[in-house]
Amino acid sequence: MDIRRTILWMIFSFSLLLLWNNWQTYNGRPSMFGGGAQSQVSTDVAAETTPDTSIPSGVSGPADTPATAAADALVPIEAPAQSELVTVSTDVFELTFDTQGAQLVKAQLHHYTATNNADQPMVLLDKTPGYTYVAQTGVVGSTAGQNFPTHLTPHQLVSVDEDKASGTTEVVFQAESDGVRVVKTYTLKHSEYAIHVRHDIHNLSDAPITPSLYLQLTRDDSDPKESAAFYSTYTGPALYSEEEKFQKVKFSDIDKNKAKYVRQADNGWVGMVQHYFASAWVPQQGTERINEVLRLNNNLYAIRTIESVGTIEPGSMQTVHADLWVGPQDQDAMAQLAPGLELVVDYGWLTIIAKPLFVLMTWLHKFLGNWGWTIVVLTLLIKLVFYPLSAASYRSMAKMKLVAPRLQALREQYGDDRAKLNTALMEMYRTEKINPLGGCLPMLVQIPVFIALYWVLLGSVEMRGAPWIGWIQDLSVRDPWFILPAFMMATMFLQIKLNPTPPDPMQARIMMIMPLVFGGMMFFFPAGLVLYWCVNNAISIVQQRYIMYRIDKEAQAAAG
Repeated sequence: MDIRRTILWMIFSFSLLLLWNNWQTYNGRPSMFGGGAQSQVSTDVAAETTPDTSIPSGVSGPADTPATAAADALVPIEAPAQSELVTVSTDVFELTFDTQGAQLVKAQLHHYTATNNADQPMVLLDKTPGYTYVAQTGVVGSTAGQNFPTHLTPHQLVSVDEDKASGTTEVVFQAESDGVRVVKTYTLKHSEYAIHVRHDIHNLSDAPITPSLYLQLTRDDSDPKESAAFYSTYTGPALYSEEEKFQKVKFSDIDKNKAKYVRQADNGWVGMVQHYFASAWVPQQGTERINEVLRLNNNLYAIRTIESVGTIEPGSMQTVHADLWVGPQDQDAMAQLAPGLELVVDYGWLTIIAKPLFVLMTWLHKFLGNWGWTIVVLTLLIKLVFYPLSAASYRSMAKMKLVAPRLQALREQYGDDRAKLNTALMEMYRTEKINPLGGCLPMLVQIPVFIALYWVLLGSVEMRGAPWIGWIQDLSVRDPWFILPAFMMATMFLQIKLNPTPPDPMQARIMMIMPLVFGGMMFFFPAGLVLYWCVNNAISIVQQRYIMYRIDKEAQAAAG
């Protein structure tokens, strides 16, 4: 029983520590565990004298790569403005391009509202004094001194063509530098967050060139606006390869030069991930490329992939295709775009359990049409599947509750004589056919499933903006009236009352305080997660009451 007391004290102490730490970070104070508060945007004087690492160096490639014939006609290059913004809309987003580098500098998502402002659209990519998150591309030479068009080169807007019949919009830019002309075409499709990007690289010089194309995502290390203090989700660079599968590269590891990732591959993608949303560059599969993750300045980072275009003869051109995802973490659509792209919804070591749960949840939603009721039904189904294990656990706890008076009598009889007390307890357990661990082991088997379900609900963008009933209009934010957390605390108290009372008064007091601690934490958790715990607790109480009723009936029958 000493070890039970120790475990309870550890859980209780850690819960209080976690609650206090999260309250500190919630109010903008530093975390006791490090991190938490992100560095603010500031001006680094030394950055003015350091090399511009935002533009990579070229990579060598095969000299015999076939060049494509040059286009019949090229649009004349006019002197472009230093920087001009071009805005294009589709049914799913509004994109803003900067003619400096033909960068994608803003992406508003029509189907998602801004955090704490339902009247404004969600902004994923943006470039403002306090926030930087952009998508860039450029062409670099294989030798020093070649200045081909990069994401810092002024571009000219050639055309914006909308084809309503096919539901596509093409935005075309071009730039010329050092005898190389790059025509960059963004193709947007109806109802798709995937953007097809084509680079036509023309060699206008009188000598062969061996350029490289880079695809880059640049963002600062600030937390997304919808980040929560009481639970954490990953924000930062990520990439995928067949060699190492999904890899996350933390900003802190980049700062410490400890970043580990696949640097050379002919498959996969590179991206930036945050809660519910992601961006990713997907080059053509089967093409050798170099991956790089680096810090550009004091709080600005980039992830990019660089591929050799091969040799382009004078008067010829080479075309390179790639896809850019900018939008929600829609697992089905992302999986169709590239292998492993759906893994941005990271369930960690519980993926093998979480994936089937997500598939089941989406299947249920097709019939129910409401994500709140989907959570209720999914939790009910899981509890039914595990009912045999739960029944064994509840039966063991019910028997322990029946012999609780005898346990107390033995403790009073033997006092501090631990050896005799343990011998008497084992004899009683053997006589009554009670396994003292019978109430714990069946529950331990279920824990990974319910933790996996927790991560499924936390990471599913489908919860964002999804209503349930009445006052719950968004399952991804906290309950505005705190009704669900209060109900959860009440059900936890009821469960404790149904279980055997610990013989140690201190243990009993800790057990009564724990619902307040965990319930208090749930006041800041998304309503969808709290709903899941409420349903789980309610079903557990019903199952436990049913088992206790059966045991009482059996006891009465035996006595008769």
